[in-house]
Amino acid sequence: MGRTIRFGVSLDSELLDKFDVLCDERCYQTRSEAIRDLIRNTLVQQEWEDTDREIAGTLTLVYDHHKSDLAQRLTEIQHDVHDIIITSLHVHLDHYNCLEVLVLKGPGQQVRNLAQRLISTKGVKHGKLSLTTTGQDLT
Repeated sequence: MGRTIRFGVSLDSELLDKFDVLCDERCYQTRSEAIRDLIRNTLVQQEWEDTDREIAGTLTLVYDHHKSDLAQRLTEIQHDVHDIIITSLHVHLDHYNCLEVLVLKGPGQQVRNLAQRLISTKGVKHGKLSLTTTGQDLT
């Protein structure tokens, strides 16, 4: 981690008031910590835009496992790209519905492609990809 540098920011008073409300709502102790998180989030989003850069994330799927061959089709897709799936969790929500969470790590485009293939598989009721950073370039 580098040394801490202090700098000033000029803002419109109304914008600062809204920022202070946001800081309170999100329980930030100081504006500095909130600004650091905003900068980190922007840097992480920039990582996601680089299709070759390694990213991490989770993919959550909800589906009816009684649908014809759906569980098998999802498993086959996952086996095709097993190298970017770190682990998975399978939960029975009720007699019909399952929730599956995949932890992913790999090149951005491959992670997004896998997520889209699984989410768009006929019978998947809902899917959500949540991306994050591997943390290697953040301090």
